[in-house]
Amino acid sequence: MANLKGLASIVSELRMERTTLVNQLKRVDAALSVLGKLNARSSYTKPRRTLSASARKRISLAQKARWAQRAAKDQAGKMKPKRTMSASARRKIAAAQRARWAKIRAKKAV
Repeated sequence: MANLKGLASIVSELRMERTTLVNQLKRVDAALSVLGKLNARSSYTKPRRTLSASARKRISLAQKARWAQRAAKDQAGKMKPKRTMSASARRKIAAAQRARWAKIRAKKAV
């Protein structure tokens, strides 16, 4: 009979230990679920849809056309007309240069 009383007290202690462990596990599970929800948002990626090769080609050509249109618009504003000089202006510059060289040669001759 004494063994049964000792056995009963051991069983009751084990049940108390079990309930405390169950409570602790519930707390751990709650913490994990909260952390899992916080982490799940950042790690989850929505599956991406795939495009066919022809669709990618159409998109690529359309984008290249937009780029070309924009580049043409930008170039139109930046292009300056080529500056040209009249024949009489070129003759005046050439005459002035010949006069400078003549002056230098005259100094060397002296």
